[in-house]
Amino acid sequence: MNSQMPIYTEKTRCQDCYKCVRQCPVKAIKVQDESAAVMPERCVYCGTCVNVCPVGAKKVRDDLYRARLLLKRRPRAVASLAPSFVSEFPGISPAGMIRALKALGFHGVSETALGAQQVTGACAASLARNPGGLAISSACPTAVELIRKYHPERMRSVTPFLSPLLAHCRLLRREFGDDVGIVFIGPCISKKLEADANPHLLDVALTFSDLARWFQERGIDPAEPGGAEDVFVPEAAREGALYPMDGGMVRGIQGAGIPGVDFMAFSGIPNLQEALKGLDGEGRNLFLELLACEGGCVNGPQASRSCGTALKWLRVLDHCPGTPAAPPDPSVDLAAHLHDDPAPVASHDHAEIVRALRTVGKTTPEDELNCGGCGYDDCRSLAVALLDGRAEPGMCVSHMRKLAMNKANALIRAMPSGVVIADENLAIVECNRLFAEMMGPECLLIFEARPGMEGASLAKVAPFSRLFREALDGRGEPIRKDLRVGDRVIRLMVFPIESGRMAGGILQDITEPAVVREQIIQKTQDVIRKNVTTVQQIAYLLGENAAETELMLGSIIESFQLPPVRRPDKENR
Repeated sequence: MNSQMPIYTEKTRCQDCYKCVRQCPVKAIKVQDESAAVMPERCVYCGTCVNVCPVGAKKVRDDLYRARLLLKRRPRAVASLAPSFVSEFPGISPAGMIRALKALGFHGVSETALGAQQVTGACAASLARNPGGLAISSACPTAVELIRKYHPERMRSVTPFLSPLLAHCRLLRREFGDDVGIVFIGPCISKKLEADANPHLLDVALTFSDLARWFQERGIDPAEPGGAEDVFVPEAAREGALYPMDGGMVRGIQGAGIPGVDFMAFSGIPNLQEALKGLDGEGRNLFLELLACEGGCVNGPQASRSCGTALKWLRVLDHCPGTPAAPPDPSVDLAAHLHDDPAPVASHDHAEIVRALRTVGKTTPEDELNCGGCGYDDCRSLAVALLDGRAEPGMCVSHMRKLAMNKANALIRAMPSGVVIADENLAIVECNRLFAEMMGPECLLIFEARPGMEGASLAKVAPFSRLFREALDGRGEPIRKDLRVGDRVIRLMVFPIESGRMAGGILQDITEPAVVREQIIQKTQDVIRKNVTTVQQIAYLLGENAAETELMLGSIIESFQLPPVRRPDKENR
């Protein structure tokens, strides 16, 4: 059994998106240290988190290396090809696909739909023998996981048969011997779980994306035509090929013509959960076909999304023309021993939930917005997840927004300057008291009545609203102006916060004594600095001039200090 689960998580910071939590139908995602990870004990392997994770942290286990190894070690290996291959590889004939798989090293290729036909026959016989009860198909392993973990009370209604894949594996081992290697290829992730749990039947499960990568690595083109020898073994499937469609299994069973049975088909996990509610005591012979992927296996988690469901269904119908015939009795033992495995559910009393709600700022029922931004259906579900350790307070969008606003408001109130923020309609979003004081006593009265003045018209309380319009319509550069407002001189800087949507302004009263005192000090320091520079320049000039004078006078003195030259005496001539 493989030690790594079919879906695993790489340690990656989640950028606070929590998209996988919102999309996961069973909330099997645990958020810790701002990183979201799959919880195996709660996961049903629907693959939703893999497809929606924007950073690619959720991964499907890569089993391609195991398939290559199997082909080397086993004398023969057979590919069990899911019938949805016709919708995944459009334009590729069955013979072309068989030829390509043989080129990879497979001894033969068989349709998983053969196992589906075995299950169809077993279900039809069971419904005919046991009227008056509820029967739920065991065909979809993800649907079975959903019932085992989240609706364990329904396990007694699940048909006690192997899934179509495991039935096919048993059929292939009877045909080719127990030493044959079997590799499933399809769009489903939970088939990997089946391989892990039943290694005696299924060796490896690959996805269609694995197969496409394998073809590319080997340079094999499945579009090339196959030969007359490229056929499915031991035979081609019939009505079992309809299983990838929502309701395909029902169509096969109805071919048996069983009277008094109501058949229903549901797909998509949210729809399955709704369908399973309140069915006790109906006393009807009811068969439910449940598929985890909406629209059927053609929309499996590892299937292509290149076209719509209707076109995929048409491709399946083209591969299986005609009206389904009465299913034959199964030719292999399909008995399965199914049991429930409820997901852990902790019990929390009302007081604990109230305390958890307070950690995300929910102190009254009105605070419980139930917006779903955290990924849970309502605030109380988030509180339970917080108590279970599956969530963090930072997942509550409204709470984090409120914290951010509180911090911003506290900063605005504490600033020693006037501050005002306006939106694209020049309506005030937030302002502090100092701004209201600068705008005059009437504005201050409005502020006293409604702190922050949210929604008030900036044009009516401030004479400089046009500067905000210029900032909103401009290129992001701040606007600086000195304006006279009443008996005050205001130094104003207006800057865009969100381009075209929000702008802010900071106001400084430069007539205030403290500001004037600061300006005087600044100007005095400038004067001192300039004077020092001038003095230094004068000293330099004076010093240079004095040095030259000193040299000149020194030379004159030295000339006068030299001894006189003695002339020859006339008498001595």
